[in-house]
Amino acid sequence: MGRLNDRVAIVTGGGGGIGGASARALAREGASVVVVDVDEEAAQRSAASIAGLGGDGAFFRADLAEEAEVADAVAFTTSRFGRLDVLHNNAALTDSDFLTRDTAVSELSLDVWERTMAVNLRSQMLTCKHAVPEMVRGGGGSIINMSSGASLKGDRTRTAYGVSKAGVNALTMYVATSHGKQGIRVNTILPGLVITDAVRAHLDARMLAGLGKATLTPYVGEPDDIASVVVFLASDESRYITGQMIAVDGGMSAHVGLAGDD
Repeated sequence: MGRLNDRVAIVTGGGGGIGGASARALAREGASVVVVDVDEEAAQRSAASIAGLGGDGAFFRADLAEEAEVADAVAFTTSRFGRLDVLHNNAALTDSDFLTRDTAVSELSLDVWERTMAVNLRSQMLTCKHAVPEMVRGGGGSIINMSSGASLKGDRTRTAYGVSKAGVNALTMYVATSHGKQGIRVNTILPGLVITDAVRAHLDARMLAGLGKATLTPYVGEPDDIASVVVFLASDESRYITGQMIAVDGGMSAHVGLAGDD
């Protein structure tokens, strides 16, 4: 018996590396999973990979910065599977060309700021807004938001990204506080260095080596390392955990400066 048998999950950004791994991990534990992504082909591939595991998956194309499309994604899920128990808010802007335009505040264009907030933060607010009533009707649920270690410390670039993820942290605490007595748990994962295609496209070898050095474990993260925590937070094993920010970063946030020797 899987830990998530008879439960229904939405994974946003489920066509990507971490999102796809999380969707498959939830399905392996028995959940029916709807993969939601703005990239319809990627969402379809991810849903097909769930079917390849013998799981029950579906896909839905949506721009999650648009409320009507979020509402449609939730309605599709409840129409297809009858309920909603788990929401994994993984969607975010990861395009390398876009991220290079996310600079120090003195150089930051308003369109980059606003698009980042819309996709990284507003989307998570909207999915929570429309998912919570369905979860309450079903007796409760678990929301797992995705933030970043960049939300806790300043940097010289990626200003909009870091601020949007700090907003996710606050959103998590507010939704957990507002709806906890209705059986809704809400937590945030703060990943460290996780090797995905998007990371490889955005970070050069020197930057990857520096981040690897700052990681305390002898290896850096992979999507399945995040996915296993998503499953834990979706399951009853974490029934007494809510409103928390959980770093899954190989110890990167546990120390000052670089760790280890060259």
